[in-house]
Amino acid sequence: MLAVARLTWLRVSLKVLEVVSPAAADRRALELWCTPPPSSARRRKDYRPSPGAVVRLPVPRGGNAVAEVWGDGPVVYLMHGWGGWRGQLGAFVAPLVAAGHRVVALDAPGHGDSDVAFMGPRRGTVVEFIEALDVAGREFGPAAGVVGHSLGCTVTSQVVRSSLHADRLVLIAPNHEFGELLDEFGHTLRLSGRARRHLQAALEEFTQRPMSGFDLEPLGADGSMPDTLVLHDLADKETPYRVSVALAAAWPNARLVTTDGLGHQRILADPGTVAAVVGHLTDRVPAPEP
Repeated sequence: MLAVARLTWLRVSLKVLEVVSPAAADRRALELWCTPPPSSARRRKDYRPSPGAVVRLPVPRGGNAVAEVWGDGPVVYLMHGWGGWRGQLGAFVAPLVAAGHRVVALDAPGHGDSDVAFMGPRRGTVVEFIEALDVAGREFGPAAGVVGHSLGCTVTSQVVRSSLHADRLVLIAPNHEFGELLDEFGHTLRLSGRARRHLQAALEEFTQRPMSGFDLEPLGADGSMPDTLVLHDLADKETPYRVSVALAAAWPNARLVTTDGLGHQRILADPGTVAAVVGHLTDRVPAPEP
């Protein structure tokens, strides 16, 4: 009931602002786009086997991102999604360390234990995710593997494509295209066409690229990405399963593993998921067939 009341209030307040102050409405829409959902606090599941060594990494827009490190050996990076934090991917730590890897799990600015993001408290941007992982890559070096969840799939793929060498890549429940996300956001808040266009323009000015530049499907269609395992649950209510089907079809060196009944979050701690991911990254455990 509270969620419905809040959404109704946001819709009404934005409509009023569009009439009395369109510029204020545009700023408010941008703030809302950059605000993780209220439900993100419930996502602070902690699957870490034990505390690792915490390293604070200065990031380009000020403040520090937190990285937590376990083990020694070739590096595997773990990148959470929108509204998430590093502990969500903690189930992968122990088996990867046992397989001889150094595991680096990252909190993006404005998430987990990292400092406040560029736009202030309870805010975040995909650009800051990307910058934080880029900084971590420069600190800890090339990757034997990189694992991303949800928006973290876009982040890891962008960084692997641009600056971080990785032997293997894992994408768990990847997010859909940003144009589609913008459409869903505008529909949910009942933004006018003008407000939606202004929001897209503001985002593209901030990121210095078109929204389509973040889309996953074309990013690896040329075969330039490392061998990739894609995992997605049929019952995922946050990112559509069809995204992974299309991605696995478009990337020549990607394959899809499908689960059923785990949703968007529980897939991260499922023993079958963990075995498939560790197997893909180490070649020590065969991943199940899709």
